[in-house]
Amino acid sequence: MDFRPTHQFDPFAPADGRHGGSSINFDDLDFNDPASIFKALGGGGLGGLPIPEAQSPDSVRRTAKGRRDNIFASYAKLHDILDRHEDTIQKRWAKKKKAQRLQILLKAWPNMAPKHRPDFEAFLKESEQQRMMGTKYRDWFVWPYINQEDLSHSRLLPLLLNSRGRHHPCTFAGIDATNTKFAFVTKAVVPIFLNEYTMILNGVDEKHPDDYGKLVSWDEHPSNFELAMSQRQFLPGEGLLVLEVQDRLLSFLVKCCTEILHDIPEDQLLSSKYSLQPEPHMKEESETTGFESLAVLAAEAPYRVPAKLDFGRIESLLGAQATACEDHLWSLREDPNYFVDKALELQEHRIETLKDGRGRQHPVVKNEEVFWTRILSSLVSKAYMEVEVYNELHRQAQDLQVLQEKYAKCISVKDDLPKEYLKALLKFRFYLSQATKGVLGELKQTVMSSPPMRHLSLRTSAGRPFMESGMDLENDKVAATLNPRHKMTSVEERLLWLLRTLWEDGMDLFLASQPIIVDELERLLETEKEASRMISSYVAGLIGQLSIITQCMRQLDCYQPWARSFETLNIDHEDSIKAAFSETSKPWAAILRATSEKEGLFTSLVWLGKPTSKNFFYPVDKRRTKANVEALRFAESNLDRFWNGVDRIMYKNANNLENTFVRTLLTQSRSLQRTPEWVEPPAPTADDKGAKPAIANVDDLIIPFSSFFFGLKASESEPAPSPKIKVKTRGTTGSPSEPTVTEKPPTPDVTEDKQPTFAVDARSIKVFRTLFYNPNITSSPGEIPWNEFLHAMTSTGFMAEKLYGSVWQFRPTNLDVERAIQFHEPHPKGKLTFTMARRIGRRLNRAYGWMGSMFVSKK
Repeated sequence: MDFRPTHQFDPFAPADGRHGGSSINFDDLDFNDPASIFKALGGGGLGGLPIPEAQSPDSVRRTAKGRRDNIFASYAKLHDILDRHEDTIQKRWAKKKKAQRLQILLKAWPNMAPKHRPDFEAFLKESEQQRMMGTKYRDWFVWPYINQEDLSHSRLLPLLLNSRGRHHPCTFAGIDATNTKFAFVTKAVVPIFLNEYTMILNGVDEKHPDDYGKLVSWDEHPSNFELAMSQRQFLPGEGLLVLEVQDRLLSFLVKCCTEILHDIPEDQLLSSKYSLQPEPHMKEESETTGFESLAVLAAEAPYRVPAKLDFGRIESLLGAQATACEDHLWSLREDPNYFVDKALELQEHRIETLKDGRGRQHPVVKNEEVFWTRILSSLVSKAYMEVEVYNELHRQAQDLQVLQEKYAKCISVKDDLPKEYLKALLKFRFYLSQATKGVLGELKQTVMSSPPMRHLSLRTSAGRPFMESGMDLENDKVAATLNPRHKMTSVEERLLWLLRTLWEDGMDLFLASQPIIVDELERLLETEKEASRMISSYVAGLIGQLSIITQCMRQLDCYQPWARSFETLNIDHEDSIKAAFSETSKPWAAILRATSEKEGLFTSLVWLGKPTSKNFFYPVDKRRTKANVEALRFAESNLDRFWNGVDRIMYKNANNLENTFVRTLLTQSRSLQRTPEWVEPPAPTADDKGAKPAIANVDDLIIPFSSFFFGLKASESEPAPSPKIKVKTRGTTGSPSEPTVTEKPPTPDVTEDKQPTFAVDARSIKVFRTLFYNPNITSSPGEIPWNEFLHAMTSTGFMAEKLYGSVWQFRPTNLDVERAIQFHEPHPKGKLTFTMARRIGRRLNRAYGWMGSMFVSKK
């Protein structure tokens, strides 16, 4: 499997002739002269590295001391003001109208950037040459979170005041450096150059303020060099910029306080007239809305105290995603309606469905055998690979939790991380990057051909024009291009730029960073209805997957000061990590070969799996009659035959799925619900008068998850999928296919699990009756608004969190379960249809053993 490309600058790479490569003569370089070094690396011109200004140690020390003195003077004053007036400041700011807030902000910071992420705006406005000659937007690059649009909100300025006024400046050194990274890599800001010195900013003791911004020579102690190279501390140019950022920011915040408290003379703000007050509580988002939002957390992050690495958060996200992928595969095998919906969804996102510039349809669409072979093989490939990738990431996250606890007592900001722990972190980071590659590839293949985007797109051929006959499937390459006849709106342009930056996975994404681009994409979708309407439910799901991987990356970036050195440290471990990945992904490569569209192995299954046939008519929402039951059983039988065929292909062409999470899943004692044969109800008798009719269990026939693989003993070397909460299972026999194995059916639990009872309100009862609908008891229910579903889930003890795209994560807070679970919000309608609700009910049953009888009305 190919690795995701890296755009990290490597001046010594033999292939990088632009920067001199191995032809550099190091003996001729003066390492104290930046011009000598950077010109040797191809700097000074367009496309090269800018040549920085050189400064002497004395000059740097004078500048650092001046800024440090200003920082601590402003910090002390801000801290004292908040100790006495923070509650008043918060209340006054909340009551002010937007125009009043802007007046205060602009008085404290004249010419403040007007829009959110002004550094992005500046990057798009100026060319590289303009930035290298001297950008007009330096403030926008250096202080990107200081802008009118964000700070005029009711929460962000109070958050910024609280974080910066109640925590030592060294707490923010790492994040302030990170916030200026975009300014460096886009060449808008060039730090000064001073070789053989390190500036100390991280981990400074509050009792020794003179150590903050201290310049130390590499000759003084060998560790000073290592501190700079490992980036646990700072090079002088970068350190001076951090001090500049904090100097102006703290001064600005003091001015904001004096403006908000304008009725109190500035010389009396800290007088004995105003006593010290306890720190006021500022409500979190979840306290106001009832649920958390990843978009809100991302928007507030620059204004808060930097977050700490939380492996519990990573494990929860990846565990829930791995479970969701397994449930997706389970539903594809169990539910004919779900199988049909997902197959048709893939069909309408295929690039072949686009018309070319002459309005012609792609010829493969008319060849149903070829077209549906591609779709069905892609459906299986995606389902299997997602189970593999997210289970592997989840397994590594669990291992990292163990290592973090193992080395907790010996981890110090002054020392390197333990080697075992560091290598596991770098390996996890690499695997996250490779997982990103798959999602970005899906975005590239599906966004422009998705129904809401088709008006922007045309189909082009990558090679020769297509002919109506004699298709050459080996050279059947198509691509999407923008429709020149459509004039895009500003929102369309912004949305496409963000999406293309992601899927092209090139220099723009490297410069801006994946977390920032994903944040900006979600923000656009949240704030612009036009953008949201252009995203299909399928693409929203991909964005959700990308956000989970990106959130894990962001968590690793929180691991300061070591996260700053991950790129450098990775050089020593890259070869071994890549070798380990190649070994891990060998079974994945076998799956991809077996499901390759070019191989065409699924051609024989098209007649069974094509959802446009009558094979999958599934009236599950109707009352049980003989005709309906026969239709249900016929659809289920066809689905079982299709997957039995898939299992045979994988057994023969994918090495029997050896050493895969999928194989372990298929060989476990999991079961699929199937409809039993119709039995005529007995005619009522006189004795039955007034008695309640017996309710048949409509799903009491159970078959193995995979009749083909069931009973095959999973080898000891195979990985285990994400551990599941115990769920009751019922047994039935199954007839094995090849290979011949001795097989035992899943046996029911002898001791029945004691299930809890949830007393919920009438709104929630209505939701749960739909989720666990029984057609023999009630008539077909209607749709469920998503907000009603959120209310029902939170009423049972879950905390709901809106991730990106369409993904919501439900984390148990007051339940006797540990595993979180994810569901997708219907897009764009925002209502659960009956079939969607039924699928959620089955997932809740599989995950937690929940049934409709467990929910009763609150008295």
